[in-house]
Amino acid sequence: MEAKAKRGLVTICPMIKYLFKVLSVFPLPILHALGAWLGWAVYGLSASYRRKIDVHSKIAFPHNESLRLAAVKGSVKHAGMALLELPFLWGLSTQKGAGRCTDISGWDVVQKAQSKGKGVIFLTPHMGSFESTAQIFSTRAPITVLYRPNRKAELQNIIEDSRARDNVALAPTTIGGVKILLKALRRGEAVGMLPDQVPAQGEGIWAPMFGQPAYTMTLPGRLHQSTGAVIVLAIGYRKPGGKGFCLELYPGPESLSPDPVEAATQVNAEMEKLILMHPDQYYWGYERYKPPKGQPGQQGQS
Repeated sequence: MEAKAKRGLVTICPMIKYLFKVLSVFPLPILHALGAWLGWAVYGLSASYRRKIDVHSKIAFPHNESLRLAAVKGSVKHAGMALLELPFLWGLSTQKGAGRCTDISGWDVVQKAQSKGKGVIFLTPHMGSFESTAQIFSTRAPITVLYRPNRKAELQNIIEDSRARDNVALAPTTIGGVKILLKALRRGEAVGMLPDQVPAQGEGIWAPMFGQPAYTMTLPGRLHQSTGAVIVLAIGYRKPGGKGFCLELYPGPESLSPDPVEAATQVNAEMEKLILMHPDQYYWGYERYKPPKGQPGQQGQS
């Protein structure tokens, strides 16, 4: 069975590369229009996906149904856009990427950290064009991005080749990857991660997210305690009409608690603030509240 699956991947991977190559020549407005249609198609066909979006959005908006429904409608479209814009983003050079970003707001937060010789821990949730954030940042400064390797080596090669580029280095979610992040921060550079990504068992703790227990990575707090790096919050805002992406930067907390639970709670609270700025661009279908494999859930968990 394993050999058969591997042969299947060998066949599929060239097809994926070819499809991405074809889609990469499409204008962004077309990709976003097709992506919005794809998002609604998946939403209509998958009852489990609809349930996840419904449950997670109700956790965040228990008393505001009109705002919740608006957030859901936007999220469904943006999830499809996020998928179909990947060939566009991964096919761009950093120079072309810069041309697609008409504004980077809050860059002074980064400059302030750089002037003190401090590294930057760059945190963004699963919202908007989070895939574009490191690419846009890299037009001005180097950044090392934490990523979870795909279990299929053939697919992983495609992802690594597409994400790694000038000024963007990759660090896997391993001990070796953490060492790469530490070295970058000690050089005064930036590192980026999605702190609302559910970590592996033993790499996180339970902390509230919109009042619900969520298994949360402790890595941002550990990196901050080890290096004194500055916390910067980021959104890869997707402009309407396929007009590109804007990197929005905001100052994070001046310090994170040395207590892992308190630090994770701080980070989750900051992610909540970002999500509520553009709730229609957050991916409410993401399984934020699931326990990692082998880890029991918490009482009250959805």
